[in-house]
Amino acid sequence: MKPESTYQDKSPHLPPWAVSKKAETPEDAAFLSGAALSHLHVSLARDAHVGNVLTQRLALSAAEACVTFSGRPERANDLRDTFHLLRAGDLPGPAGETYLCWRRAVQRPLSIKALKQALPHVDAELIERLFVSSCPNTPAGGINGPGLAVAHASHVLGSVLDQKPRAESAALILADAALAHALGWGHLVPLFAMGIKRQDLRQRGDALRFLCHRAAHAAAIDAVRLSAELVRKVARLDAVAPKLRAKTAAQAVEMFRTRDAVSPSALPLPDRSARRLCDRLVDLGAVRELTGRDTFRLYGV
Repeated sequence: MKPESTYQDKSPHLPPWAVSKKAETPEDAAFLSGAALSHLHVSLARDAHVGNVLTQRLALSAAEACVTFSGRPERANDLRDTFHLLRAGDLPGPAGETYLCWRRAVQRPLSIKALKQALPHVDAELIERLFVSSCPNTPAGGINGPGLAVAHASHVLGSVLDQKPRAESAALILADAALAHALGWGHLVPLFAMGIKRQDLRQRGDALRFLCHRAAHAAAIDAVRLSAELVRKVARLDAVAPKLRAKTAAQAVEMFRTRDAVSPSALPLPDRSARRLCDRLVDLGAVRELTGRDTFRLYGV
C-alpha cells in the first residue's frame, strides 16, 4: 500500500450561492440540487478510495433518520453497535434491521439483485419494475441529467409509499437507487433520508418533487463535505502506516481505510496486539475511538 503523504486538499468547494441559498421555487430547487449533485458526482469519481467508508457513514445517517421517523429511540451509536456486536443467531430488532437494510443496499454494486437482497420484505416484482423504469431506454450514465433524475426518484418514492405506507426505509432506499442509476453511479449513495422530513413523505406529485430537490441539495452538500473530510483522514492514516511494526499492520490499515468502524477483534492480530495497534493509531491521530466505552470498543477514521 502506497502512503498518500503528499496529499493536498483538492476537494470541490461549492460556490457560496449553492450552499447558502434556500430554494423557494421549484425552478430554484431543481437548479440547486443539480449543482450540488454535480459536485458530488465529481467527488465520488475522484475520491473513490474512500467510497466504501463514505457510503457506510451515509447509510448509518439514513438509518438513524428512518428509525427516528418510526418514533424509536435508537441513534447512530446504537445502530452501529447492533451491526458490529451482533452475534450469530441474535435478532437485530426493528431498528437494527433498518440499519442492516441500508448496509446491504450500499454494500454491493447497484443492481436489481442487490436491491432484492437488501430489501427481502419488499415484493421482488415491484423492485424490478421501479429499477428498470428509473432510466427507461437509457443506459446508466446520467443522460437524463440531475433534474429529471431527482424528479423520477420522487416518483419512485411516492409509488412505494402508496403501496406500502409504513415502508419509509424501503421507499427511500429505492428512491436513492433510482437516482444513482439515472446518474450512472455504480453504488447507491444514501441521500434523501437525511434531507427529508417525515411529514414530507405524505406529499405527492409536484409537492413531493420540490421537497426531494431540496433534500437532494442539502444531503449532497453534506456528502461532498464528508467525502473531503474522509480523504484527509485516510491520507493521515496512510502517512502513519509505515510507523506501525506489526507484521499484519498493512492488512489492518486497509480495514480502517474501507470500513466505517472496526472492532479490535476483527483485526488480523492477537487480541492484545490488536488493542495496542488501535491505541497506537489513536495516539498518532490516524483513527478515533467511536463508542466512549472501556470495553467492546469500535474504531474508525
